Amino acid sequence: MRPLLKLYRGYANEAELIVMGHVFRPTTREEYDFQKKRFRNARSVIRMFRIKTQPNASVFLEHNGQRVHTKTLADGYFKFCIPLTTDVGYGWKDYWVSIRYQDEEIRAKGSYIRPYEGNLGFISDIDDTFLVSHTRSPFRKLYILLFRNVQERKVFEGVVPHYQALSTAGRNNKGEQNAFFYISSSEWNLYRFIVDFTQLHQLPRAVMLLRDIKTSLWDFFVTGRGDHGHKFEKIRHILEFYPHLRYTLLGDDSQHDPFLYENICKIFPVTVQAVYIRQTGDQPKPATVAALANMASMNVATCYFRDSLEAIEHSRSIGLIS
Repeated sequence: MRPLLKLYRGYANEAELIVMGHVFRPTTREEYDFQKKRFRNARSVIRMFRIKTQPNASVFLEHNGQRVHTKTLADGYFKFCIPLTTDVGYGWKDYWVSIRYQDEEIRAKGSYIRPYEGNLGFISDIDDTFLVSHTRSPFRKLYILLFRNVQERKVFEGVVPHYQALSTAGRNNKGEQNAFFYISSSEWNLYRFIVDFTQLHQLPRAVMLLRDIKTSLWDFFVTGRGDHGHKFEKIRHILEFYPHLRYTLLGDDSQHDPFLYENICKIFPVTVQAVYIRQTGDQPKPATVAALANMASMNVATCYFRDSLEAIEHSRSIGLIS
């Protein structure tokens, strides 16, 4: 048995690097296999929510000739926020993290992004924004999570070309992409699933900021539910971390996205340029319509849509994509 070390995508600006991950207690359990079917898939998913974290474990970051030491929090989570003293360039970069277990060093390589120079940033929700999740029906959502593996899960039609166009909007060099962030009420337990899903469907590579990890069977049954204040705080943090960008926020009306985004627009009246909200029911929600109207009164371009083709046409009409 040996501990598990999990790293998540980090991000940097000209002055600071932020990377994070988890340390889990020694285990013989196999990692979640995203190709499993039906009940084998369900068993693996449940195991992800029963994993045990390692508090106060020593963790070492290796980056750009530096070796920095910290320790995990009570839930096994660690986060390095370190000043950058040299220019690391732009695009996706590597970092290494290591832990020690008995006489063994366990190392893992992660990645972080320093966005290319530009003025566009994109923040998207996940469930029912691009990943079909049926959040409005909790029992159906759990059934799909349990009994549909990553290849059987669906993306909304038209999302991929829209997001790909946004990721390269205003870019002359094909290798450069705009900053993209996926911020969700899903827990860190589902990080690898989301990474694999976005790669499978060729969605933009993005930094993901999720909710605190869960470690009990009860937590699994309430996954993605509860207080959404963490999403507000993470979105606010990103806008403050990259203050020079003009942001487009993408979400849906199944939970609280319209009202979170409305509050963000009030606090950052210059920073947010557009808001897209997917309609998940048969009829528009009056409260969502009112929230979007209020954002529009603050000079934010808004789009409330059922079909992603509507969102694409709106993005063209406001000059966001060509």
